Order: sequence, then C-alpha cells, then structure tokens
Amino acid sequence: MSATIRAATPDDVGAMLALMYELAEFEKLTHLFVATEADLRDALFGARPSAEAIVAERGGNMIGYALFFHNYSTFLGRRGLYLEDLYVRPTERGTGLGSTMLRYLAALAVERQCGRFEWSVLDWNQPAIDFYQKMGATVLPDWRVVRITGDSLAKLAASAAN
Repeated sequence: MSATIRAATPDDVGAMLALMYELAEFEKLTHLFVATEADLRDALFGARPSAEAIVAERGGNMIGYALFFHNYSTFLGRRGLYLEDLYVRPTERGTGLGSTMLRYLAALAVERQCGRFEWSVLDWNQPAIDFYQKMGATVLPDWRVVRITGDSLAKLAASAAN
C-alpha cells in the first residue's frame, strides 16, 4: 500500500507532535523540546499562521511529516520555502517517502514562484547529507546557523529600550 501525502489539518496536530518528539529524540535534543499541541495548532491554524505542514499516511497511520514556511531573499527579490522539519518514521525509511515529500515541496515552491527551497542539516547526520545531495541539494560549507534564545534573547530585547 502506497503512502498518501496531503496538507495537514487540525485533526493531525496530536500525531504530528508525537512525530516531532521522535525527531527530537533522534537528534538528541529532547531537552529543548517544549512544544505543545496548542503551540502547534496556533502555528499552523491560528489567526496568524506562521507555518504549514504536509503529512504522510499509510493505512490510516501518520508515518511522516514536513513543516515549512516562507522566508524572503533580498538578493533574489523573491520569497523562498524553508523546510523546518522533514521526518519519516525509521520503519518507513528507504521506501522513497522522504524523496517523495521533498519533490512535493519542491513542486510547491515552484508553483508559488519561490526563488529557493532550503533547510538545515546537522553536521553529524551523514545519511541525511548524502540523501539531500543525491536529491540535488548543495550543503553550503561557508554558512553557519546563528541563534539567540531564552535569557540571551530577553536581554538583547531589553537593551532595545536603552
């Protein structure tokens, strides 16, 4: 039985959150995982959605998801599609589902006239890097993710008032 890929609905939030936690376990980042169903529901379906998602199902069970949103390239003068998460349950890996989901999102990016489709990958996840390169992606060697969170974010924000 082949998998079905479709846009996420509010009824998918609980199952998606469970898969997100599986992803955090795989990436050894559960200590950072604080998302709730309410957070995800608001992000995807609230008054001002900040992300979209697709889900993959087989036999009525969710076996994968991808969460994405638009960013903007000032150099290209066009929006892009940023893939935050792509997760396929370990038992489903190697079936072609991940590449099918990437192709689905690439087609969506083209349909929406995006100038690029991009995402990040952990440097130790060589199987993912190899998979992405096989799909035609380039892993950019000169770029690093910069992030501010928690107390550091609050401190920086507070300094704006000075």
